[in-house]
Formats: sequence, C-alpha cells, structure tokens
Amino acid sequence: MGLKVKFVVSSPQGHIPSSQYTLPMKENWQEQLQTLLKCDLKTLYPLSRSLNRKLQFYVGPTNSGKTYNAMKILKEANSGLYLAPLRLLALEGYEDLKAANIDVSLVTGEEQLINEDASHICSTIEMLDFDLDVDVAVIDEVQMLEDDDRGWAWVNAIIGCPAKKIIMTGSVNTLDAIKKIASYLDEELEIIKHTRKNDLKVLPKITPLDALEDGTALIAFSRSDVLKLKQRLHKKYSISVIYGNLSPEVRRDEARRFREKKSQILIATDAIAMGLNLPIKTILFTTFTKFDGVSKRKINVNEIVQIAGRAGRFGLFKAGYLGSNRRDVLSYIKEEFGAPIKTIKPPFKVKINSNQLESLSTHIKTNSLTKILKFFANNMVYSGPFVAANISSMIEAAAIVDMKNGLSLEEKYLLSQAPITTKSTIILQAYDSYISSVIKKRVNHYKPSITLPKKAITQKDLLLVEDEVKKISLYLWLSYKIPQLFPDHDKAYILRNSFNSFIEKSLKGNLVAEKSLEDEFHKRKEHHHKKNERPRKQRFNKSKKFF
Repeated sequence: MGLKVKFVVSSPQGHIPSSQYTLPMKENWQEQLQTLLKCDLKTLYPLSRSLNRKLQFYVGPTNSGKTYNAMKILKEANSGLYLAPLRLLALEGYEDLKAANIDVSLVTGEEQLINEDASHICSTIEMLDFDLDVDVAVIDEVQMLEDDDRGWAWVNAIIGCPAKKIIMTGSVNTLDAIKKIASYLDEELEIIKHTRKNDLKVLPKITPLDALEDGTALIAFSRSDVLKLKQRLHKKYSISVIYGNLSPEVRRDEARRFREKKSQILIATDAIAMGLNLPIKTILFTTFTKFDGVSKRKINVNEIVQIAGRAGRFGLFKAGYLGSNRRDVLSYIKEEFGAPIKTIKPPFKVKINSNQLESLSTHIKTNSLTKILKFFANNMVYSGPFVAANISSMIEAAAIVDMKNGLSLEEKYLLSQAPITTKSTIILQAYDSYISSVIKKRVNHYKPSITLPKKAITQKDLLLVEDEVKKISLYLWLSYKIPQLFPDHDKAYILRNSFNSFIEKSLKGNLVAEKSLEDEFHKRKEHHHKKNERPRKQRFNKSKKFF
C-alpha cells in the first residue's frame, strides 16, 4: 500500500486567496499572462492590511540598546512575536522571554518548542506565520533587506507581518529604505533614534599578536584563516573560535567560554557581526579582504562598522577599540572607518511564492523549476520599490531537482528551499537520498555518513563533522516539512548534540592543518633516510603511521 504524504509548505507570502490568481475567462492567454506578471505586493497580505498597523523603527549602531528596548516593549505586550535573523538569536530571545516568566514558543526551520499556552513566539524570520495576528512584532536587523539571498524574508515580514505594532531594529544605513517601504504601504512610521552608549576608537598603532590583551577578538574572513591563527597562537593564549560553518550550538558554547573568561582571546569571522553579546574590548582585523562567494574584495565601511561595533560592550568597558596587527590593514581600516556609510538603496528583492509558481507553470507550460524561476525574475513586475529576484541557493537546488523524474512542481519548490550547500559532498549525497525518498514515497531513517573518531587531529577531520551537523539540520528541516517520510527527528536531534559536543571538545585542543601533516611526514622521512639506508618500501611503510 502506497504511503500518503502531506506536504507542509509555507508560502513566503502566506496563504494567498486563490481568487487573487483567478483570471477572467474572456481574457486571452496573452492578456492573462500580462495580468499575472503585475503584482502589488501589499495586496497579498489582507490580514496585515486590515490591522491599521503602526510602524516603529529603532535605528542606531551596535551597542546602542535598540534591540534591548524593542524586547522590553515586546515583553509588555499581551501577545507578541520576535523575528530573528539567526536560529541562535531566536533561541536567545526565547530564553529571555522565558526568564521573564512569559509563556513562549520557539519556531525555527529545524527546531520547534511549542507551548500550548504561549502568548509569544520567537522564530527565525523565514518561519513567520502570516495568518497569526499579534499585538507587537519585533523584526530584528532590518539592514538584512540588502542581503542577496535572504533579503526577501525581511521584505515579506515588513509588508506582511500581521501585528498592530511593528518594531523594526537596524542600522542607520537602512533608514531611507524603511521610509520608502512605509510610504509605499501608506502606514504611519515613527523613527526612534538610538546612539552608541560609549565611544568606539581606532587604535593609533598596530597590536602585535604576541601582545594581545584578554578580551581581544581577532577577525579573519575564512574558516581556514581562523583555524590557522588558532594553531599559531594556542601555546600563548587560551582561545575561543567562531565561524559560519559551526552550528549555532557550538558558536554559543564558544561564546560562553569567552564570556566566562575560560578563554582569553576570540578568533572569529564576520559571523560575530550579528547577535552574540560578547565581552570584547578590542577588535583587531587581521586582513581587509574577504571572499564574498563571487570574488575576493576589500571589506567596506558598512561591514567594518557592523563588526567593530561589537567592541566595548556597554557596562563592561568605558570604550571599545578597533585596530589591526598589520600596518597596511590598520591604514585601510582607519580610512574606511572615517568614511560615510553606504545607504541601502531600492529596489528590494522579492522571491517567487507558491501561487505565482503554479500560475506561471500553467501559462508557460513547463514543470521545470529552473525555467519558471528565470521567467519570474525576467518578467514579473512589482508595484513600489521592489524587484523580482532569484536566490542563488534556490537556483542551485532547482538545477538538481529538475534532473530528477517523478517530482511534482510542489515537491520541487519545497526541496529547493531546503538548507543545503553544494560545497559539501556529504550534504549533496544526503540531499540526493532524501529526494529519492520523496519520489518513491519511501521512509528515510537518519543514518550518519561518518563514524566519530576519538578526536579530531586535522582541520579536515573537524570539517567532516561540521558537515555532518549540517546534514542533520537538513534532515530535521525535512522532518518538520514531511514528517511521514522523515520520522527520525528525535534520533537526529540526539546525534546532533553528540556531534556538537565532539566539535566543542576538538576546538579546545589544537588542530593540525593538512599541510602540516605532509611537512611532518617529509621531515620524518628525511630523518630516517639520513639515519640508515633502508629500502624505500620499508621506510614508506613505517611512515604510514603518520596518517
């Protein structure tokens, strides 16, 4: 007997009445298509339009208390919603409200802690329920409007969040953008300005790596560079590390160690730019270039200000400091830090919703998700300061699902939104297996791709475990979307805790780069060669111990 599967698909624009996409029969095909390709975004959210919403923008730099003040209002509300840019921040918001004795639920793509009596919800912004109205909603870090891959979620939330009062928090470079969106919505906007609570100063001289004060954070822009710095400095300092490939749980543990002074120095990527209240006195940039997914480029003033703002936590330090261990980097940072910030400009990107997808599929007569997405981006026209756009991760996933036979368009759309990275073999293999389960309607039990070693010796060992955690996150996401096919939520959750504990333990030790192992191998080989002239095969066999 075939398994019946119910797909839980949340449209990025909420539940849109099908009548809005029902076109008069008297129109010909071309006229129908032209009607479909014109969209007034605010009309897709009738509940929000009925609430006579009031908008507030708490604008200011990092360390100005804007989020603290927003959360204070949220706690006083009879019902409320906190929309976070990161799972880590959603969890922090959840724990903050719980500590205030407020009944609250946590909803993220891979974790849901539901309290039946909850008056408040903390969630990642992509998980916003457009059919649940509340008194107050806090939309955090609205400068993310500019993000190429996730900006659409902030657009949808600002326009469609069903709350009587919307409190947005963000940096000053977003002010004009919020004004334009409020004008498009014809909704009242109150701007509440916040100023930094203490000074942020640029150090006049470089700071050598062998003379770091406790409470210093070194900034690099890749996992590899973070771990190289850790390897270089671990004999002199106790170190915490934070980078994007680490799960939120591990990042939180590393931040806790630094906060509790169990580590003297933090080495991090720009993953610390959002969230994670840390007792950092000084931030030192070790480079001024980063790879942004397309090319290597110099960091800009907005990025410097956002990261540097983490220095000088109010209440702990009278001021925060930024600098570098290199003269060329310090010179660049000084110049950029003094430059005016770059304002976020329209148009703001909008992602296709499920209703538009189905309608376009019918009209252009294709089941290819890739073709529909490209047609949408090239032809859809929005009223107001918005533009149809595609997300790179969704396009990559669409190319994969389009190669599979037996998937409906609804299934392709769901799977294309799964949290995957095409850079990891482990995740791509798992994704392929999960797609096959959807096609065959076959239950998929979670199976680890790796066996945990006693300890991670190399950075590559650690990377494999980090990728396994991402694979578990993918499975957990699917377990909420298609629970009948992916039933091992609890098992996967427990395994993720085990893998995270292994990563935390590994980060406290020293990890050797792959090149270092090769160097060690060649040194040992040369030593044995000089010591005695053994046959080549015998020397090699003995050297195998180092792998």
